[in-house]
Amino acid sequence: MQAYLDRFEGEMAVLLAEDESQIILPKKYLPPEADEGMYLACTFLVDKEATKAAEDEAFDLLGL
Repeated sequence: MQAYLDRFEGEMAVLLAEDESQIILPKKYLPPEADEGMYLACTFLVDKEATKAAEDEAFDLLGL
């Protein structure tokens, strides 16, 4: 997925996704050279281990 770095609002970055929806995230997660007007290649990965750990914790809290 590509996203356009539209602007910075304080410490937050506002990106526009390909469908023009907004993605707002702390700019500390962007590459240091990222600047307004640039396109970013975005990749999201599923963290199976973190998901399993969260599920296990929830089941433990529920006593299941």
